[in-house]
Amino acid sequence: MQPSLRVRAIEDALVEGLEADHVEVVDNSAGHMNHVGAEGGGGHFAVVVVSPAFRGLSRIAAQKLVYETLAELMAEDIHALSMRTFTPERWSSDGRA
Repeated sequence: MQPSLRVRAIEDALVEGLEADHVEVVDNSAGHMNHVGAEGGGGHFAVVVVSPAFRGLSRIAAQKLVYETLAELMAEDIHALSMRTFTPERWSSDGRA
């Protein structure tokens, strides 16, 4: 899958799977071109996800939910993923809304 299509696929999966209010996806793959683990074509991405699905969850549980939501893409299209997860309330209170 082409890089721009990967970003769109990640955005779509998070919006649909988590009913996310806000999603940001940054493709950091260019900085890892010679990374041995990424030889299979998987990219390096950073995401910010704001979803009501994270209410009542610990940070680890919210991140696990993101991984579960992206499981199909993690198999081939995503080699590395860093993430920040927020409930809508936390996103608003941190002044990011």
